[in-house]
Amino acid sequence: MKASQKDFGGLAARAAQQARVFFFCGPDEAGASDAAARIVSLLPEPGERVEIAGSELRRDPVKLGDEARSNSLFGGTSRHIWIRAQGDEAHDAVQILLESDVDACPVLIVATGATDKSRTARLLAARPDGLVAMFYPPDLSAVTGAVRTMANGAGLKMGSDLAERIARASGLDTRLARSEVTKLALYLDASAETPRPVSAADLDAVGAATEDDDFGPLVDAVLSGKRQAIGPELKRMRDQNINAVGLLLAFERRAAQLAGLNARLGTNGDPGALIDAEAAARRIFWKDKPALGVQLRIWRGNRLQRLVARLVAMHQSLLANSQDADLLLAEGLVEIARISTLDGKQRIKRTG
Repeated sequence: MKASQKDFGGLAARAAQQARVFFFCGPDEAGASDAAARIVSLLPEPGERVEIAGSELRRDPVKLGDEARSNSLFGGTSRHIWIRAQGDEAHDAVQILLESDVDACPVLIVATGATDKSRTARLLAARPDGLVAMFYPPDLSAVTGAVRTMANGAGLKMGSDLAERIARASGLDTRLARSEVTKLALYLDASAETPRPVSAADLDAVGAATEDDDFGPLVDAVLSGKRQAIGPELKRMRDQNINAVGLLLAFERRAAQLAGLNARLGTNGDPGALIDAEAAARRIFWKDKPALGVQLRIWRGNRLQRLVARLVAMHQSLLANSQDADLLLAEGLVEIARISTLDGKQRIKRTG
């Protein structure tokens, strides 16, 4: 089965009943992750969640089959497997799993940097027991609508103005938006059975900060190679106790945005002209134009692929070592900043 973000909602329930291996891809990792979570919620018996990194499966492709078959071999509670992969890291593991005759638990793959034309996707697209779903970054109105849907489900009576404020504050990332909705529901003691109205004061009270205020300056300093700004921004991150995972998600969103722009730019396109066109079409915010113009020139081709892979590795490291998350994130960002700063110097020399 194949689905896009437009028809996924209509296919999700059927796919959760029929499919066993799910491949979520495209430049909108937040949308892909949300879709995977939606499938889990629709599984008859989701059971325990087992997380495996794509890099592990690339090194040991047999591991997926072993984990997925463990229920039928040893009994016990139900489970599902959640894989965060880069590109086709899980291809060989999925192929081995599909060739097995033993019933397996559901396997959900969220693949950064992959498309519905990737090798893994081609393994699954024509199979009735597989699902390939492709997601592109949403626009502001789509995320605003999604926030209102989340709010309704959480028992929050929320107007479009507040939903749009949350959408903007989350940087159009539905994972962060869902976190804000959950905090509001807890703050107001709201539920589907006891709905509560939401005011701007309530949103202020739970501390919903905008990406511009918190994440944006550090994201732009690191990815744009602004050497003098990086140190102060890292200090601000520590002083303000900015959430490490939330900040890393902001970097992942920007990397996904750059990947989409790279795809539209092609090999010989004009980055400046593309940024102007995207802003005119309201696919990017006008205030992001200068930073995106610089970053699109730095993060191209193999360098962009390495950036995405590095961010995925950092995410896995943060989840596995939550107590040291701030330190690990700072070290990773300094490493990325060195690459962008070096590239900026090289471009100055070439144009000097």
